Amino acid sequence: MDVLWAPWRMKYIRYVMIKKEEGCIFCNAVNSKNDREKFVLYRGETAFIMLNLYPYNNGHILIAPKRHINSLGKLDEKELMELMTLVKKMIIVLKEEYNPDGFNIGINIGRIAGAGVEDHIHIHIIPRWNGDTSFMPIISDTKVIPEAIYETYDRLKKYFK
Repeated sequence: MDVLWAPWRMKYIRYVMIKKEEGCIFCNAVNSKNDREKFVLYRGETAFIMLNLYPYNNGHILIAPKRHINSLGKLDEKELMELMTLVKKMIIVLKEEYNPDGFNIGINIGRIAGAGVEDHIHIHIIPRWNGDTSFMPIISDTKVIPEAIYETYDRLKKYFK
């Protein structure tokens, strides 16, 4: 058996295992006073940006309205505009900091569509690179995330000072 050493991941594993949170992850993040603990990068007037705690790739971003709301149809024009403005901002930031070859951007609505948090609508931005689907997921059903989430947070937070 081959062993993939990733000792820097222990901090992340301990955080996930110890701090299973109750309630809505987005509402908890908005109501928190500790942005770093909740991985909140930016708080706007009606929406905010945070890192995905379970990223597909480094720089996997979640953008959500501050209001606990479950559908696009219930968002007002101000919320819709700010959400899309933040998507545009994050694409610029991610291009500058990580230089991806492209992006997956989407909204999962409903459990059948893959929504892990059904009751609070949110947008995913996932940076993609040519070759980021290496042999690891295919051969060993293992996804390699090369950067610790706190390092990703620090790299991106500087754009919102």
